[in-house]
Amino acid sequence: MSNVHKGQPVAARGKPLEESRGAVVMMHGRGRDTDDILRVAERIGDDNFTYLAPAAKDNSWYPYSFLEPIEKNEPHLSHALEVFDDIVNELAEKGIPERQVVLAGFSQGACLTAEYAVRHAERYGGILIFTGGLIGPPGMRWEYEGSFDGTPVFLGTSDVDEFVPEQRVRETAEIFEKMGANVALRVYPGMEHVVNDGEIVVAKKILQEVASEKEAGSWAK
Repeated sequence: MSNVHKGQPVAARGKPLEESRGAVVMMHGRGRDTDDILRVAERIGDDNFTYLAPAAKDNSWYPYSFLEPIEKNEPHLSHALEVFDDIVNELAEKGIPERQVVLAGFSQGACLTAEYAVRHAERYGGILIFTGGLIGPPGMRWEYEGSFDGTPVFLGTSDVDEFVPEQRVRETAEIFEKMGANVALRVYPGMEHVVNDGEIVVAKKILQEVASEKEAGSWAK
């Protein structure tokens, strides 16, 4: 089966790559679109970066809940991960290495971002997981090679989200820590299914450190 997501448009905001300090790859949620996730980029408001948002076919990266057995969401999940990988590889070919790349996503896009990252562990500029977690059924065990080598990883979620259980986000944070990431997890009581202003503040700090090429640290405080 051919990749259902390939050939879909990739929306862009911010500076052209050749003028930017880095790139942010942003994955939209189920039933959302590139305009929706790029509004998060507008809220971050750091014009040092190029923001890239690929579109999923029919606005969904995979058909079922991320808590279903992985094979149930195939081949769409693999297709989505391939699109993600193509963008990261293309950035490298254009002179933007992983250390200047921030991976970001909301909801279904956040789950995809987490899953892509653990399968391709590198020292990224940062990883922003807005209400999402690693993909797989309850009881899943994730065993991946590689190290994030201190990559700043932020996970923000609600304690009452109807799509993403808090426990899965905590499990995801533990996996990133085990793989050498510099992790901050924040659970916002009663938060609706949104990216809130506190999460935007953390995202700004991470991007500022990428732009200034500082070592990660102060963003999590």
